[in-house]
Amino acid sequence: MPDIANMNASPAAALHAYLHERLGVPPEQLPALAELFELRQLRRHELLQAAGERARHGAFVVSGCLRSYVIDPRGKEHILQFAPEQWWVADQYSLRHQVPALFAIDAVEDAEVLLFGPAFYQRLGQLTPAVAGRFQDLLLASIHVMQKRLALTLGAPAEARYLDFVQTYPTLARRLPQRMIAAYLGVTPESLSRIRRELAGQ
Repeated sequence: MPDIANMNASPAAALHAYLHERLGVPPEQLPALAELFELRQLRRHELLQAAGERARHGAFVVSGCLRSYVIDPRGKEHILQFAPEQWWVADQYSLRHQVPALFAIDAVEDAEVLLFGPAFYQRLGQLTPAVAGRFQDLLLASIHVMQKRLALTLGAPAEARYLDFVQTYPTLARRLPQRMIAAYLGVTPESLSRIRRELAGQ
């Protein structure tokens, strides 16, 4: 696996900054974690993980945007998460326990990502209690976001779901195709157009 320290500075710097600032990893321990990542360029629509396969990687997004999604028996696409810059995306249960993944992951834009395997979780757990605690907080925050999204999908009007999308992903409203945002919200593209017109007229 390539050492990102020997690659261009941007991916390594982005990862180091995140691990240090968000997780509190001491500077002297960053190289040991960074060596667990592999730099990958993904083309738009390129698949990183297929549903039903055992996950081999998660990804830290340096540039571009990925998504996780499922396709129902009728062929309809449901987007679970977007992962723009500085976001992580993985089927963590599949990656840790090597069971079939529940969802697929692909690139919705040309993207530069840092891939990691199960060893990353193991190494993080071996660091200081403060780092392990912050990582657990990060996982809990991710679960909270998904639970909030589920609650909105089940009970909130489409306008509230769209406003939550804009709050969660402030850079993506103008970057993503309307059909993808609609698939995330659980509405038709036509309904999304109406919602945007109504909100713009307020």
